[in-house]
Amino acid sequence: MRRANERATKRVRRLAAGLGLAMLSSAALGGQEEEAVKTAFAQHARYLAQEALGYEHGEGVPRDQGHAARLYCESARLGDPEGMYALGWMYANGRGVERNDAYAGTLFAMAAQLGNEHAQRMLRFTGEYTGAVPECMHTPPETVLEHWPAETVLAALAPARREVAQLLLKLAPQYGIQPQFALAIGITESNLNPGAVSPKSAMGVMQLIPETAERFNVKNPYDPEQNIRGGLAYLRWLLAYFRGDIALAAAGYNAGEGAVDRYRGVPPYRETQGYVERILAFVRNRHHPYDERVVAPSTAVSGLRAIGRAGGES
Repeated sequence: MRRANERATKRVRRLAAGLGLAMLSSAALGGQEEEAVKTAFAQHARYLAQEALGYEHGEGVPRDQGHAARLYCESARLGDPEGMYALGWMYANGRGVERNDAYAGTLFAMAAQLGNEHAQRMLRFTGEYTGAVPECMHTPPETVLEHWPAETVLAALAPARREVAQLLLKLAPQYGIQPQFALAIGITESNLNPGAVSPKSAMGVMQLIPETAERFNVKNPYDPEQNIRGGLAYLRWLLAYFRGDIALAAAGYNAGEGAVDRYRGVPPYRETQGYVERILAFVRNRHHPYDERVVAPSTAVSGLRAIGRAGGES
């Protein structure tokens, strides 16, 4: 029994780590900045749980337990133990969601692992930990993504990087690109450095190679606005080509759309798979609106589901 409990505890820790706040690697952000961004998202997770509480009980807003559950779920995804406990309670009692003791048990176990005493007491009523979690823990609804904390993320950046980030976020909507996706690419590519140059001659904020700069009419790749516009134009093209699949678009940005076509999904390159994982961790969604008029869809990957994690998931 003791060994079984130890194994279950390890599974809870792995699951909590996987579903909690997964930010970009320290290669993209400096140590202090990485901690500041993590703190910003943790604060946002707490804010979502507090907003959910109001909707759950109709305090200051119309009572809407379904919306409360969605907000609690995103809070839980971001690693907030109060959000985990509250969502577990809703599943345990069938409030705003269909009752599911397996979901409740996992959520209580995760919250208990993070020190929530109420969740620890609830574990005796929900049965053994199963690891099952609701779908919303994997793919957040668009209504939750509207609460993305752009200002708190920007505030965590150094002044020079913040200025570039603000330009990136200002231009992104002109190309139909969601701000968090644009910022994820900019940070991962160059850490928002207009003068960055890679060993493969990729240049500027969005790390455009000469061929891509020429393809999207970028005359001076070291001018931040020109470079960002070129990168956003390429992202718009990739999203249309891969029909809004963020994992495939990110893989195409890193390795080229030809490589994605050739492997009929995210290429099995360690760099590209790690790149896609970092983008998905930041964006926390797999689908993006796209303009089908930009380009005809890829025929090589049509109908396939992207490999969304390093290690492969077809």
